[in-house]
Amino acid sequence: MNKKNTLNRKERIVSQIIDGLRLTFLHYGLWFKEVEYQLGLQSAMELEEQTWQTAFPIMMKRLGKLLGFEVDPKGVPKQLLEKSEKDLQEILTAVSINWLAADGVWFQSVEKTFDMFTAKRCTDICWSRFSPLEAFHIKSLIGLPENGGLDALEKALNHRLYSRINKHIFEHPSGDTLIYRMCRCRVQEIRNRKGMDDYPCKSGGIVEYATFARTIDPAIRVECISCPPDPHPKGWFCSWKFTLI
Repeated sequence: MNKKNTLNRKERIVSQIIDGLRLTFLHYGLWFKEVEYQLGLQSAMELEEQTWQTAFPIMMKRLGKLLGFEVDPKGVPKQLLEKSEKDLQEILTAVSINWLAADGVWFQSVEKTFDMFTAKRCTDICWSRFSPLEAFHIKSLIGLPENGGLDALEKALNHRLYSRINKHIFEHPSGDTLIYRMCRCRVQEIRNRKGMDDYPCKSGGIVEYATFARTIDPAIRVECISCPPDPHPKGWFCSWKFTLI
């Protein structure tokens, strides 16, 4: 077998490895979707937590043996744990940007193949699933209490993937009210630099923030102060009012 054929075989195997990882993620997501359909979102989130805590260490330990990296009992690569806090912050920011990039490419794929309306409908439905899931994860990750009110919500909003990408501020007009303003938005700023209008994200935002807040505390209600296509001042792109009832 000549060198070219050997290289082609290796490239094909590498492609299979990468596609195997991709299919693993897709299959994992399909499991979550079906469990949600059969048992409800809350059960799906709780069962996903159990599944991840068991499956992740198994997968990482196996890959670590083959790729030459050690993992701790939870499956976390020790090389990652040895990084400085600054390096870890940079990695977290990169992960957050990759998450947003994947979301944007999905939107563009649907929009180019169909139309803006179809892509918008898909993304709004995705946010109705992703936002409570992210809130559930944050709640567990930083140990927020049940029914933690607006204090818990503010802490949770500060730990979203978005918090690594965009800039936001909080205002506290009263004890039972929290105002959240998105001062910088990566998506909208990129569109503005290209001479494009703001993306009309209000419908998705209403679903996103309402489901996120309810997952932190069912007694929290949300009101949109302004979000594109609504007009907004130069100082922020969207603003949301959370009230504890």
